[in-house]
Amino acid sequence: MIFRSPHPDVPIPDVPYSSFILRHARDRADRPVLVDGPSGRTLTQGQVAGGARRMAAGLARRGFTKRDVVAICSPNLPEYALAFHGSLMIGGIVTTANPLYTPEELGFQLRDTGAKYLITIPLFLDKAREAARGTSVREIFVFGDPPPENAGATPFAALLDNDGDPPAVSIDATNDLAVLPYSSGTSGRPKGVMLTHRNLVAVTRQVEAQAQIDETWRTLGILPFFHIYGQAVLMNFPLYLGGLCVTMPRFDLAEFLRLIQEYRLTHLYLVPPIVLALARHPLVDQFDLSSVKLIGSGAAPLDENLQRACADRLKCLVTQGYGMTET
Repeated sequence: MIFRSPHPDVPIPDVPYSSFILRHARDRADRPVLVDGPSGRTLTQGQVAGGARRMAAGLARRGFTKRDVVAICSPNLPEYALAFHGSLMIGGIVTTANPLYTPEELGFQLRDTGAKYLITIPLFLDKAREAARGTSVREIFVFGDPPPENAGATPFAALLDNDGDPPAVSIDATNDLAVLPYSSGTSGRPKGVMLTHRNLVAVTRQVEAQAQIDETWRTLGILPFFHIYGQAVLMNFPLYLGGLCVTMPRFDLAEFLRLIQEYRLTHLYLVPPIVLALARHPLVDQFDLSSVKLIGSGAAPLDENLQRACADRLKCLVTQGYGMTET
C-alpha cells in the first residue's frame, strides 16, 4: 500500500547541490552568513561562494578529477563551508569525519573512502598525518595558521590562491554522489552513507517546507558539521536562505549562552542534553535569551516534561524531530 500525504508534494529540483545552495550568493554578496563564535571572524555570502570557486580551481590544479574524495576532519568553522562546496563544485565527493576520532578510526574512514585529500586544523595535524599513512591521501591541508614548513601539510589558504575559475564539470544530480558521512557504527564498523546531490537538495526543501523560516533567522552552529543534522540544517541553510550561523568549535555552556545573547539568535537546533541545560541550569538566568523563537531537538528522544520545562523557561516553542543520515 502506498501512503500519500494530504499536503501537496514538495518539488525537488534536479540540480547540483552547491548550485542550489549558493544560487542567491551574488544578490546577497555582502550579507554576513557565517561567523566564528570565539573570534568573530565573518564570511559573507560572496566570500563563501567566491572562496568555494577558488578552492575548486585549486583542486583542479592539483589534478583533482570528478568523483575524487576530499575528507574533512575539523570542528565547526566558517571555512568548513568553503571546503565542502569547493569540493562539490568540481564533481568531488566530501566525506566528513568526527574530529574526535582516534588515528585508527580516521585512518579506517580514509581507506574506506579512498580519500585523496584531507583537511584538518593545526591541533589535529599529528593525528591526521598518522591516520593518512598507508592510505590514498596525497596531501593534507590545514585551516587557520600555516603549519611549519616541515610539518607535512599545506595551508588551506594555498588552495584559494588563484583566479577562482574552475573547469566546468557535468554533474548528474540524481546519480552522482555528493557526500559520504559515516554512520555511528553501533552494530559494527561505521559505514559510509552514499548521498547524491539530489538527496541533499531534497533534505533542504523538506526542512524549508515545514520549518517556516526565512532570511531573518539567526542560528548557532553547535551541532557538528560532520553530522548530517549540523551539515544540512546549520551550515547550509543560512547559505540557502540568507540567514546567519554563528559557529562553535566545541560546546561550553557559558559561551553558548553568550553567543545567543550577543547575536540575538532566533532558532536553535540542539540535542537533548543541551535542552536539559537550558531548562535546569542556573547559569541560564544570567543571560538575555529573549530573542529565541524556536528550539528544535533531534538525534535522540526528548522527554515531554523536559520539552515543556524548556519552553516555559525560555518562553519559546520547543519541538523535536526525527531523521536518519540514510534517509
